Amino acid sequence: MKKFGWLTGLTALILSLLCIGGACAEIVAPYGPGQQIGYPAVVLCEKLTLREKPGASSKSVQTLNYGDQPIVIGADLPAGAREENGFVYCTLGDSEDSPCGWINKDYIAVNPAWYVTEKTTAVYAWNDTAAPKVALLDRGTRLAILKEEGGGYLVSLRGAAGWIRK
Repeated sequence: MKKFGWLTGLTALILSLLCIGGACAEIVAPYGPGQQIGYPAVVLCEKLTLREKPGASSKSVQTLNYGDQPIVIGADLPAGAREENGFVYCTLGDSEDSPCGWINKDYIAVNPAWYVTEKTTAVYAWNDTAAPKVALLDRGTRLAILKEEGGGYLVSLRGAAGWIRK
């Protein structure tokens, strides 16, 4: 076991040196199966309505805001989520009296990974540091990762999206 101690130290040194030139962040992985009653989702738009039935004309139960995290319920999620007419069934908490209803799945990310900045981090219009900067994030900012591609992550920005370099 001791002979691999130097390898662990060398790996840690290399990883810390790699973070000096680029954006450093903690990547929080999505939940695995069986760790909760459903899968957490995150609201990606400014306002989203939780409805009694799966349809845009159904009565409103509650309004959700950007960043709220409803729990999508169904068997063997996310593939088996209770879904009808483009809506998924959700609860807003894990107690029996938590509000439940339907939300439009186009405006949420189900079980996303999260990008948490460890220093001030630039967000770009596309996946290239030559692209225009669209935001500058403070240390400790937590954003849902929508996609990983090449050398960057596409993250949610209050109803928009932008790229952060790895």
